[in-house]
Amino acid sequence: MSHQTDSLSKLERLQLGLVRTQMAAAESGERIVVVLEGRDAAGKDGTIKRIVEHLSIRNTRVVALPKPSDRELGQWYFQRYVAHLPTAGELVIFNRSWYNRAGVEVVMGYSTPAQQAEFLRDAPEFERMLVESGIHVIKLWLDIDKDEQKARLDARTHDPLKALKVSSLDAVAQKKWDAYTAARDTMLTRTHTTLAPWYCVRADDKKRARRAVIRHILHRVAPADIAHDVGEPSPHLLFPFETAALEDGRLAR
Repeated sequence: MSHQTDSLSKLERLQLGLVRTQMAAAESGERIVVVLEGRDAAGKDGTIKRIVEHLSIRNTRVVALPKPSDRELGQWYFQRYVAHLPTAGELVIFNRSWYNRAGVEVVMGYSTPAQQAEFLRDAPEFERMLVESGIHVIKLWLDIDKDEQKARLDARTHDPLKALKVSSLDAVAQKKWDAYTAARDTMLTRTHTTLAPWYCVRADDKKRARRAVIRHILHRVAPADIAHDVGEPSPHLLFPFETAALEDGRLAR
């Protein structure tokens, strides 16, 4: 190991692993999808920033779709997401994804109960098709407790540099905390599968959570020689979803 590598921070070492992994994916044609979901202010934007910071713009896309147009409302629900799936050698990160239908749309009434039930039935099948077509699908749920969310939402309103992060949904995140919890529980329980499992991240500590996410991605998609040099994320920070986590304190209530 070179002196330059020795001088890298913990985060930079992991980012170097991402760079090496993307170089390998560009040669092999691997296709990678990261679905990043979580409560409001859970740290999705910051996590994505650290993942993509040193990656190739040509081979990396971050997808954060606005509300659907009238035309898109008339399409098959998954159709507009399919258009953003990766081609050979690409990494695509969905900053919120098709799981909007199982989260904010449930809580805010933006879709009907019938549409929501259809989604919960169809999402595992949609993801099965992606995985069996050769796409690596990594699903991550960032979880924070209620007090931490309040502190972060309050900080947004007082920091002019975070003005672009403020949304109309922020005002109801705390008021509808229990409704979001119930939607999360249903979503994780119904769409966690062997082929496309959910992994949960305890994200109250932003920096540790970001590193845990990168470690997890590397262990899922990096070549063996790269993954070998990366420690597994702590199970106290990042763990595969199981129903027991809904009651044992690992996921905030």
